[in-house]
Amino acid sequence: MPYVTISTVRGILDARQKKTLLEGVTDLLVEVEGQGNPDFRRNVWVRIEEQEPAHWSLGGMQPTPEIIAGMFGTIGADGVRVPRP
Repeated sequence: MPYVTISTVRGILDARQKKTLLEGVTDLLVEVEGQGNPDFRRNVWVRIEEQEPAHWSLGGMQPTPEIIAGMFGTIGADGVRVPRP
């Protein structure tokens, strides 16, 4: 029974991206570890763990919500990324 945890910075993935990621990782584990057996799907656990930007550093720089929004766009109240103008 595989357990996969994906760690990311809060604000980078919107609801659709999370759904796609969860489904894709599950499909991959069914194909590889489960050898394509569809019954294996019910044994696959995938979790997305989001941490506040202040808990991360890349090259010594801590991202801020403003930097993340500038790079990826904002996420609306519905959990979906708002297209940039």
